[in-house]
Amino acid sequence: MSAGGTARDRNIQVRRVLAGLLVANVGVVGAKFVIGLGSGSLSVLGDAVHSSVDAMNNVLGLAIIAVATRGPDEDHPYGHQKFETLGALAIVMFLSVSGFEIVKGAVQRLAAGPTPLTITPLQFGLLLGTLGVNAIVAWYENRRGHELHSEILLADAAHTRADVFVTVGVVLGVLAARAGWPWADPVVALGVAALIVWLAYGILARSIPVLVDEQAVPAGQIQSVAEAIGGVARAYDIRSRGPAAHRFAELTIAVEGTATVADAHAVADAVEASVRDALELHEVVVHVEPC
Repeated sequence: MSAGGTARDRNIQVRRVLAGLLVANVGVVGAKFVIGLGSGSLSVLGDAVHSSVDAMNNVLGLAIIAVATRGPDEDHPYGHQKFETLGALAIVMFLSVSGFEIVKGAVQRLAAGPTPLTITPLQFGLLLGTLGVNAIVAWYENRRGHELHSEILLADAAHTRADVFVTVGVVLGVLAARAGWPWADPVVALGVAALIVWLAYGILARSIPVLVDEQAVPAGQIQSVAEAIGGVARAYDIRSRGPAAHRFAELTIAVEGTATVADAHAVADAVEASVRDALELHEVVVHVEPC
C-alpha cells in the first residue's frame, strides 16, 4: 500500500475510534450530571464537567482529523498533520477552564460550610458503572492511539485515564461524606483539579516538542543506517522532525567523486528506502555530494 493509502486508512480508523468513544462518553457525562444534581455532590459534578471534556475532545478530534487528512498543498508543503497536535493543545485549554471552575466551586463550598449529600444506592451504582465504562474507554483509546500513532487519541486517552482516577477519588469522597465527613466532598474536588493540572502538563510535554520541530529521531541512528549502505562514504547534516505518524528526515551522503549520476542516484534511493523502513519514517530526503 502506498504512503498516501496508508495515511488515509489510518485517519479513517482514527475517526471511527473517536465516533465510537463519543457515544460512550456522552452516556457517561449524562449519568454523572444526573447523579451530581440529584445528590448535590460537588465532586461528582466536577467529575461530570471533567468527563464532558472527553465528549468535547471527541467532537474536536473528528474536526481536526478532517483537516489533518488533507495532503500537502502550496501553503502547507509538508502536509496538515500538525493540526492533530494542535488539537491536543486545545484539550489543554478545555482542561484549564474546567479545572478553574472546579477549584472555584470547591473553595466556595469550603468557605460556606459542608452540605449534606443525599446520594441513593441507585445513583451510587450508576457512578460505579461510569467508572467501569471510563476504564474500558481509556484502555481501548490508549491502545489504538499507540497502534495508529495518533496524537489526538493519545492525548484524549490520557485525559480519560485520569478521569478513571478522578472517579475513584469521587467515590471515596462520597463514601467519606456518607460516613459523616461532609468536608471530604469539596476536598476531593480540589484533588480532581490537581489531577487536571497534572494531565494538562503531560499533554503539553507531548505536544510542544512536535510543534517546535524537536529532533524526532537521534541523528546517530539515521547515520548508522545510511552508512551501512554500499557506496556511502559518510552521512552528515542530518535532521528530523514531526509526530510519530509523519516523521520526516533529511540528510546528506558523500559518495565517490568518480560515481556516475545514475550510480549516485541509485545509492541515494537505497539510503532513502533503508532509513525510511528501518526507522519508520514517513519521508526521507537525501542530498548527494562527491567526496
